Amino acid sequence: MNHSSLLEVIASNFPLHSSQPLQIKPLGEGLIHQTFLIAGQPKSWVLQGFNKNVFKFPERIAANLNLLSKLSESEHLPFILPLPLENKKGGKLTEVKGQFYRLFEFVKGQTIQKITHLNQAYLAAKAYGQFADWGKEIKAEDLQESIANFHRLDLRFSRFLEVLNSKKSLSPEEKEVADFYAYQSAFIDHYISSAKSLPFRLTHNDTKINNLIFSENLDRVEAVIDLDTLMAGMLLYDFGDLVRTVACSEPETSQNWENLFLIPEVFEVLLKGYWEGIKDFANPDEIKSLLFGGEVMTIIMGLRFFTDHLEGNVYYRVEYPEQNFHRAKNQMIFLQSQQSLQADLQEVWKKVTGSNL
Repeated sequence: MNHSSLLEVIASNFPLHSSQPLQIKPLGEGLIHQTFLIAGQPKSWVLQGFNKNVFKFPERIAANLNLLSKLSESEHLPFILPLPLENKKGGKLTEVKGQFYRLFEFVKGQTIQKITHLNQAYLAAKAYGQFADWGKEIKAEDLQESIANFHRLDLRFSRFLEVLNSKKSLSPEEKEVADFYAYQSAFIDHYISSAKSLPFRLTHNDTKINNLIFSENLDRVEAVIDLDTLMAGMLLYDFGDLVRTVACSEPETSQNWENLFLIPEVFEVLLKGYWEGIKDFANPDEIKSLLFGGEVMTIIMGLRFFTDHLEGNVYYRVEYPEQNFHRAKNQMIFLQSQQSLQADLQEVWKKVTGSNL
């Protein structure tokens, strides 16, 4: 279906009042959902093609978002949490030729793919920390899994080994990366042991900086978006994904191997921001877990990229056949950088949190 036909169907299902003809165009760079901007006057909307191949349980997402809606009636945040709008039939998913769509009110501002100033990293981390603090009263058992075992590092590792062992041959470059991930078993054991003492809380679980809408001048966060991955998780997930995606010198699609590393200054401001959000409720074990959150999330994503590569690119969209392998190599190099800087990061952690190991 072309964009014009799609717009006609959506306009017939929602009360989109505009003083000018509506226009539709692609929006953002998401790997999972297809997203469009529907521009009108005086309002605009975001239209999202819901990916049921990835999110197989839309009713679970709806239940989680309803919890947010109820909490927002009594507890306010300094930014917006955009939630799906109801269509004329009272539903939040609209089917168009077998594809489901959701509509959101457009939040004016900027989304960024990469920071240009340290304060942007600080604001992003603080917003995600405030989100965790705001949602701390939601019981973990009331949250449903939107994606089963999404951040289960142990299960991602087991699946990687299973798929890897089914392959008869790898190229020398593939074998080098595969061996690196296979040798992370000691860290996976450390993760399993540490996780036993960590509580589950409301977490976003996809804390990339482009899941925030900043003000036009980038001096504050206007909205936290892409809430489909919201479910019960550990704080280290959200902080760790900030480290993985914001404190890295290159994006996860980069093949600029020689210039790919963790930026300590960015790690510090991320920790400062996130700490401001969680310091009043996080327990000592959770505070300690922030130190290895970046490594956890980097290994998880490296394993997922490599496994998807071995399975024929069935999950992540790729622009060329080897892209998921290159993403996995990218994450390997970033993980090596984190591991080489452990002593320095521990000192930053002690300074910011006032804690000791």
